[in-house]
Amino acid sequence: MIKDTKLAVLIDGDNIPSKYIKEMMEEITKYGTPTIKRIYGDWTKPQLAKWKNILLENAINPIQQYSYTTGKNATDSAMIIDAMDILYSEKVNGFCLASSDSDFTKLATRLREAGVVVYGIGEKKTPDPFIVACDKFIYLEILESGEENQNGTGTQKKASIDKITPKVIRLLRNSVEDAADEDGWAFMGDVGSLILKKQPNFDARNFGFEKLTPLFKSLNQFEIDQKDSTKGRFKLIYVRNKKK
Repeated sequence: MIKDTKLAVLIDGDNIPSKYIKEMMEEITKYGTPTIKRIYGDWTKPQLAKWKNILLENAINPIQQYSYTTGKNATDSAMIIDAMDILYSEKVNGFCLASSDSDFTKLATRLREAGVVVYGIGEKKTPDPFIVACDKFIYLEILESGEENQNGTGTQKKASIDKITPKVIRLLRNSVEDAADEDGWAFMGDVGSLILKKQPNFDARNFGFEKLTPLFKSLNQFEIDQKDSTKGRFKLIYVRNKKK
């Protein structure tokens, strides 16, 4: 993540539930400064009326797009055209595309080809092609507040927590091995970056953990070590695969 990344936040109003907006905007600030915030939809439709106060509270600019024909998603087209205009304006160096629609797969790919970072946000029903087209994809369900989960590590609802499968374990072990030095130790930050390159929708919060380190600590397949930084101001976390 680049601290001074300027982000264009483009929201598919027909596709993103309004209940997630506050948490979603807070999440986006972790990755940069949202300098452009737009939401697309046909605001003449009664079902979008509930957005009014939410947009005012979050300073999101609504873009009107009439549904000219039945069966065609005019909102998608307007959002894609705007994204390309913003890209060529060079006002931002990153995009956040909020949608669960695979129609934005080509857009995400094109934006990344232009050298800007692309964050995707959507529900777990989002098709894989759109997910892998982004640098990082965040599920809306993990942003939703609820009762403390079974690990005692956050407020995510139990129903939205994924199980740690053998496939997940293989991803973690392979990533540690790929990032490790001659002694098998890998810096946790490097491991996290490598995992995202392999699987953009990977997030420790999907499994009920706020951070990657507690996730690794909960698994007996790994060793964790802490080392002082060069100036000794903070600890550096390292991880190593245990021998089978």
